[in-house]
Amino acid sequence: MAVLSKIREKTIVLIGIIGLALFAFVIQGVLKKSNSSKSNAIGKIDGEVISTEDFSKQLETYKARAGRKVTDIQAMNTIWDGIVRERVYKKQLEEAGIVVGEDDVWQAIIKNPYFQNDPSFKNEAGLFDEEKVKEFIANMREDAEGAAKGSREKSIWLNWLSNENIIKQNLIRSSYDNLVKAGLGASIAEGKSVYTNNNTNVTSQFVYVPYRSIADSLVKVETSDYKNYIKAHANEYQVDESRSLKLVKFEFKASEEDKASIKEELSSHVEQMKSTSDAVTFINEVKSDLSIDKNYIFKNKLPKQIAANFDAIKVGDVFGPYQDKEYYKLSKVTDIKKMPDSVTASHILISYVGLRSATKDTKQTEEEAKKTADSILNIVKRNTSKFAALAKEFSIDKSNADKGGKLDWFTYGAMVPEFRDYVFQNKKGDIGVVKTQFGYHIIKIDGQKNIQNAVQLATLARQIVPSEKTEGNYYQDAEIFASDLAKGKNFDELAKEKGYKPLMANKLKELGDNVPGLKGNHRQIVRWAFNNDNDVNAVNRFDVDNGYVVAMLYNKTAKGLATVADVAGQLRPIILKKKKAALIQKKMTATTLEEIAKENSVAVRTASKVTLESPTLSGVGKEPAVVGAMMSAKEGSVVKGIEGVRGVFAIKVISTKEPTELENYGTYRKQLANKVKGRSRQLFNALKEASDIEDYRATIY
Repeated sequence: MAVLSKIREKTIVLIGIIGLALFAFVIQGVLKKSNSSKSNAIGKIDGEVISTEDFSKQLETYKARAGRKVTDIQAMNTIWDGIVRERVYKKQLEEAGIVVGEDDVWQAIIKNPYFQNDPSFKNEAGLFDEEKVKEFIANMREDAEGAAKGSREKSIWLNWLSNENIIKQNLIRSSYDNLVKAGLGASIAEGKSVYTNNNTNVTSQFVYVPYRSIADSLVKVETSDYKNYIKAHANEYQVDESRSLKLVKFEFKASEEDKASIKEELSSHVEQMKSTSDAVTFINEVKSDLSIDKNYIFKNKLPKQIAANFDAIKVGDVFGPYQDKEYYKLSKVTDIKKMPDSVTASHILISYVGLRSATKDTKQTEEEAKKTADSILNIVKRNTSKFAALAKEFSIDKSNADKGGKLDWFTYGAMVPEFRDYVFQNKKGDIGVVKTQFGYHIIKIDGQKNIQNAVQLATLARQIVPSEKTEGNYYQDAEIFASDLAKGKNFDELAKEKGYKPLMANKLKELGDNVPGLKGNHRQIVRWAFNNDNDVNAVNRFDVDNGYVVAMLYNKTAKGLATVADVAGQLRPIILKKKKAALIQKKMTATTLEEIAKENSVAVRTASKVTLESPTLSGVGKEPAVVGAMMSAKEGSVVKGIEGVRGVFAIKVISTKEPTELENYGTYRKQLANKVKGRSRQLFNALKEASDIEDYRATIY
């Protein structure tokens, strides 16, 4: 059981490494009950119900794993996406007669490099033994069965089950992707076609009339033009349901009256601070809003009110009340010391079992580590030249062990307190042992710079926060503003009249939790915006962190085709170009390039040996459509009215030259096959679009 005991010690690290594409996140909170007929389902995928209960269990597993790494909605979306992906791929594999079973999952687990390489899972001959993995899992399950809900053992087991599920999802996805890729490829004939098309060059004369030759002001773009374009490109201009809000945040801020009151309260303690011989005890009795900082502070880090008197400062001096950021403070100088502002030192770190710095090779107990450190101290005190060699041999800190344990120059706040206090409060050349959270350090002070006075302060602090009266005034202001809006007053005009700063939150999504302009999670505001009972101009006041928000719903966008207002800015340059192209095409009435050039006041140009692989016209730029037209045009024929990237073209091909034939087109066939297979990455989106997915999450969360 010694091996299993060691495995259990490393379980958390192991679980973190095992996951294949782990994207587990946490959801805070619980599912809200819904009275609708969908209350027992979070959604459906091709008719298969995803139960609220199963979804909730997965959320709880993520909650046990990741803490506060993500928001509720981010976690929910991650889990939903994983379920959708699994169901979509699973259906496709079943239709193809392929099933990913438990043995497939097991093989993926034991082939993981961590299991394969970890000595804990090898037999006496040094070979990987999967029975040890089975024993490890069995012990994990056994520990969880007898443990309380929410315990470390339960969490580890739930994490393991979640990892197994994710491994299975990845196998399902990769199996289908590989199946599709196996059916994708290219023939030698197709490879030859690619080679020929890319390397055929053409020399052509052309006339180029740029779009910029027609001023935008001469082209009229009407609403019907936008509508027609959107309808003609319906697949490109689909939009999700969204809501847009206008907001004003009433953020709590202390009034001048509040500040004066806080300052006055601190002023009442000045005499006591001056007279007390134990400022720390006094401050603890009156309960400061900040914990006492016992660190020493150099002049450049002191509040300006104290730094201004630094040269004359002495122990017992009291400063304040003074404002330091969001606090009023009253400080007493409790000590002054001369110390360097930066130090360089060398150390040898001795760890012991149970510390973060310990490795799998660490065997010593704390008592044994202390004896080792003391022994090394005695050696280096007698002969400091041995320090570097001992550091290389014994120090657990491998970042500097090979350099004799030497550390670069560092400032006062760079090290943990125990280490820092030793090197800053002792002298160059001193050697000693110090215990920190990382173990026992044998420290040698190698150098100190800029020795100067540093002070220690005992500070009584009061945070500058609004009083209940002030918060009440904010509440009243928010209520009045919301009431006036509900009566029909114009949002922008009213905000300007009252001196409020309006915020815009456009295109909020139904499952969003962030509101632009507001910090933090504001799911309650998004839910309200999507409440079907709310019409445009609906108003509501919300309690938020440190204040209130008054929101007005000013736009509702339905799912479907984008409106003109949604995409007008994006479409205007496209439609302008189309209209200009039509105008230019009307002026290309002649039959020869010379005449076309003349009627458009431009010159005839020549493009020499251009290819589809590099479709650039000298003096114009990349024009793939124009070069494509050149490749397919008959020699000597004039083709006009070609819409390019920068203008409209007329062309006449002078000559076309195909490349020399190759003995083998395998390289080009392979390039084409890889390109085709690369597109399989878009497979999931296509499968998802083809699936019947019903998502009820917004009615529950």
